[in-house]
Amino acid sequence: MTLTEGPAALLEFDEVEPDDDCICGGCRDRRRARLHAAPVHEGGHAAARSVRRRAAVLMAAVGTALGGAAGAAAAPAPGPASGGPASGGSGTGGSSSARPETPQGEVSGLHGASPSARGAASPRAAAQPPTRAQIIERAQRWVDQKVPYSMGRYWSDGYRQDCSGFVSMAWGLGSSQTTWTLPGFADRITKAELQPGDVLIHNDPADPQAGSHVTVFGGWTDSTRTRYLAYEQTSPGTTKRSTPYAYWNNSASYVPYRYKALSPGGGNGGGNGGSSDGSASTAFPGADRFGPGADNAYVTRLGEMLVKRGGARFYTTGPGPRWSEADRRATEAFQLAQGWRGSEADGIPGKDTWDHLVNGRGRNIDGGAPLPPPPPVGPGTGTGTGAPPFPGRAAFAPGAAGDHVRQLGEQLVRRGFGRYYAQGPGPRWTESDRRNVQAFQEAQGWRGAEADGYPGPDTWRRLFS
Repeated sequence: MTLTEGPAALLEFDEVEPDDDCICGGCRDRRRARLHAAPVHEGGHAAARSVRRRAAVLMAAVGTALGGAAGAAAAPAPGPASGGPASGGSGTGGSSSARPETPQGEVSGLHGASPSARGAASPRAAAQPPTRAQIIERAQRWVDQKVPYSMGRYWSDGYRQDCSGFVSMAWGLGSSQTTWTLPGFADRITKAELQPGDVLIHNDPADPQAGSHVTVFGGWTDSTRTRYLAYEQTSPGTTKRSTPYAYWNNSASYVPYRYKALSPGGGNGGGNGGSSDGSASTAFPGADRFGPGADNAYVTRLGEMLVKRGGARFYTTGPGPRWSEADRRATEAFQLAQGWRGSEADGIPGKDTWDHLVNGRGRNIDGGAPLPPPPPVGPGTGTGTGAPPFPGRAAFAPGAAGDHVRQLGEQLVRRGFGRYYAQGPGPRWTESDRRNVQAFQEAQGWRGAEADGYPGPDTWRRLFS
């Protein structure tokens, strides 16, 4: 800051950005504010921030003129309490310098209110402790609403739209925490103890803002427990996807935690028809968890519930985590017992089927009713051994059109990857087709050029197998 005298004894100030290595309280505060300020494209206003900074400089100068700035300049910048998760301390009075400044956005009350006004800075349980099912249902709500990612904005429910705000919402904390403060609300657990509603936290001291992350654990997707269903808030918005344990990167540094105030009624994430090991929650996991090729705990859970509702005669073994014709036929029989027909009784569980099974609703499978017929076998059905011939990459280039594009889109919908279709699928290749293909590719664990949204022979084979 430079200080000059203007007419009529007015002071004129030119703003100078703080040096990166200056340790005074004022420069440290300025760096912190600059780090966490929302960018202009996310609602921040550069001019307004400039005015606020100039006002702060003016007040500091007036304080100097009055002889009171010496103590203020020496005062340290406010920081998190030592010893807690916010400071990274060990509980022995470590200073805030033990870790970088808070990532993702400062601890805040709902809709960005001051944390001190609501007591949000200290660990505080939710007014109504949630069950595991409620945590997953809240997480699914953001998935359904496609909440866009932002470190500076707050969703309509009051929570900050970043990964730690997402978990704060799912746990019902009443404030938006950070990846550094969330452990203060939780107990550390092991991989073997993970159940739906728990979280996995990675804090990166070298890159606390962009490197730290947290996901909500939604249940194992395979019997080997190498992949799980992760609910997470990440750019461009809330997502739910099969994820390698513990994450795509920095896997070794993710730590499992369990919310301390979890309601005893949450049990193992079960409810009516719940599985014995708590590996799947009561919330509908999505149609992509079922069908040919599916292998996860939700398939087991489905089979267990169908057996209880009269579907035991369809199973010679199991139920188990690998999708089988027995699962399809038992599901179809249950759907037919509800009076559903056509696409509503295709043997693949949707939200209504799952809701009926979980909550004990509707009619049981009639033991005297004839068995549903087996599915058609052949190219394009996704149930036979043969897949339609791959038409070549050029068939899916921008502007391409043909029945193979429609065939691809219809199979994506069958497999539960049709979320980007506003209408269709149709014969002309669109961005909706590309994004749905990309979602399918990412679900296989592919990244980069392998998940560009354009089907190749491997994508085609897996999609129709």
